This record gives sequence, C-alpha cells and structure tokens, in this order.
Amino acid sequence: MTTVVDAPPATPGSRRLSRPVAFAAIAAILVTFAAASAAPSPLYVVYQQLFHFSAITLTFIFAVYVVGLVGALLTLGALSDHVGRRPVLAAAIALEAVSLILFLTAGDVTVLLVARLLQGIATGAAFTTLGATLVDLNPPHSPGRAGLINGIAPTTGLSIGALGCGFLVQFGPAPTHLIWGLLLAAMILAGISLAGIPETSARKPGAKASLAPKAKVPSHLRGDFLAIVPIIIASWAIAGLYLALGPSVAASVFGLTNHVIGGLVVTLLCASGAITSFAMRKLRPQTVLALAGTFLTVGGLVGVLGVQVENIWVAAVGAVLSGIGFGAAALAQFGAVAAMAAPHERGELLAVALTVAYVAFSIPAVIAGFADTSYGLHSTALVYGLGVAVLSALALGAQALRKRNTQRLA
Repeated sequence: MTTVVDAPPATPGSRRLSRPVAFAAIAAILVTFAAASAAPSPLYVVYQQLFHFSAITLTFIFAVYVVGLVGALLTLGALSDHVGRRPVLAAAIALEAVSLILFLTAGDVTVLLVARLLQGIATGAAFTTLGATLVDLNPPHSPGRAGLINGIAPTTGLSIGALGCGFLVQFGPAPTHLIWGLLLAAMILAGISLAGIPETSARKPGAKASLAPKAKVPSHLRGDFLAIVPIIIASWAIAGLYLALGPSVAASVFGLTNHVIGGLVVTLLCASGAITSFAMRKLRPQTVLALAGTFLTVGGLVGVLGVQVENIWVAAVGAVLSGIGFGAAALAQFGAVAAMAAPHERGELLAVALTVAYVAFSIPAVIAGFADTSYGLHSTALVYGLGVAVLSALALGAQALRKRNTQRLA
C-alpha cells in the first residue's frame, strides 16, 4: 500500500515549499492547464479562415485532442501512484510546452492536429496527477478543500482561457501567436514552481504494468462510483456543446462575429460553474447532485429555446443556468471521488472519472460536428441541447431512485 509522504516543515534554507504554498501552486498549475485547453475555442474560426479547412476538419482538430487526453487517462492515470507525482507532472508540463510551441509556429492544419494531440496527452496526464496531489496535500483542518479545488479549478481555467483568448484575438496583436506565447511563459513558471513542490506519493512496484490501458474501479467502490456516473455524463456533455460549438453558434445563429463574444459563450458556462462550486461547497453531496441535475435540465431547455427563437438573451440565461448545473456537478463528482478513494487509489480512480467525463465531453461534440455539415448548425444545436436536457433529467431521476433505495435499505 502506498503511503503519503509528508512534506518537511519549511526552514529558512529549505528549497521545498510548505504544504499550504505547494497546495496553492498545484491549484494554479491545474488552472493553467485548463486555460490552455480552452484557448483554441475562440481561435477555431480564425484558423478556419486562415487555413481554409471545412467543418469536418475542425471536428477532427477537436477530436484528436480528446483522443490524446483519453488515451493518457487510460494509460498514465495510475502512473503517479507508482513513480511519484513530481516525475509525471514534470513530463506533462514539458509535453504541454512542446504543444504550445507548435501552436505558436503553426503554418498549416497538420501542425495544428499534432499540437492538439500532444496537448491532449499532456492534459490527461496532468489532470489526474494534479487532482491526486491536491488530495495528498489537503490540509487536515479542511478535509473538503481538495474536492472543492478539483471542482473549481478546471472551470475557472476554462473561463480564463476562452475569454482571455477572445480578448487577445479581437484586440491584441498577432492573434494566432500572442496567446500561445503567454501560455508558454505560464507553463515555464509552472515547471519552475514544480521544483519546490514536495513529493507526496512514495514509489511502489508495478509502474510498467500500470501503463496497460484500463478503466478499472475497485470493487468496493463501484456502487458509490456508478451512482455519480449519470451526472458526470450529463454535465460534461453540455460542456462539450459550448466549447466545441458555442462560438460557432454565436456567429452563425446570432450573427455575433466578435471574438470576445465567442470566448464569452464559454465563459458564461464555466464562470457560473466555478462560482457555483464555491457557493455550494458546504452543502450535502446529495443536495448538490440534485441541484446539478435540475439546473442542467432547465438550462438545456432554456438554451434550446434561445436558439429556436434566435434570442441571444434567452440563450445567455440558458448558458448561465447550465453553468450552475455544470459547477454543481463538478463539485459533487470530484469531491465524491476524493472522499471515497484511499491514497493509493486516487490517481487511478480520478483517471476513470475523467475518462468518463471526457468521453461524454467529446463523442457528442464530434457527432455534432459531422451533423453540422449535413443538417446545419441551427438544427444540430437544437438536437444536441435537447439531448443534454433529456440526459440531465435521467441523471436527476437516477439520483432520486438511488436515494429512495438507500433509505429503504436503511
């Protein structure tokens, strides 16, 4: 069984950060990775005009990122439980830096595809390891803090990346270069800070075997984990809609071609999600799950109504309501995973949870990309939004059924 290695107390000559500072640094790195993953969203339209590629090609650029990310989750998710957190994080930061350099120098679609693939691999390796490290460093006096940060940091990063990129593309110089230069500088700072972060997981045998692709949940955790799967799928499916199609819907359906608006579409969802995660941090998990299902259902329906009547304000309200549901779901799912897993199980269980999340995030969005070519973006957005609303309602029903069964057994 893996033991958690306590960081030594900070001393004037120590080169290691104290546990509270290390916790904050890991949270900042998580936000940075999430921001980098969202940065391409407002740029997709720019790249499409610059390199003259179709909507299907755009879908492939989106898809290769998810292929790399899910592949990393399935193969690298448990690696840090064997070799330690710091080596895996160092490799992920280095690979992310390479992808950012490729984005910075991209001159055609091929380079974009390679950059996005490498970014997916780096993000998948980083997210599971960063999440496990936050739990390892969680202060004893605040046992729920790691789950809260795991819920807030990704949505915060997505908001910063999308909106910040939108502003830079619209108002800054070199729209396809500046954002990548800034993110590369941030990733270099992340690498420097990693040198001072203490190792929190002891080495154990089996690193090579852990690379075999798998998505395994320990038998004693399956019941608890399966209970949160429906809400994971529903919440990340709505995120896929906004990150993959949101800026395009704003331009095509509502005629809003300003790149800041494209970033704002993603930010409405993710920022309201981050605020919600913080606001609901003291509520019972079952209450949070019920609120998540409710807001995701209502938000999906209101968003569909906004697209149907082509009213941007109704659509914006739908995005905020969906964001509240997304944030509540993120808080509940990552908090539950952090609480149910032992230290030596955290990396692998977080990998499984993130695999479910990003499959739900990607597959519907990829299908929607192909549907756009045949049926148009307006119809595709309507069907997608309705599908997510129905899925959210089913997740809400599943939670109610589990609660009833639990009370009956008790």
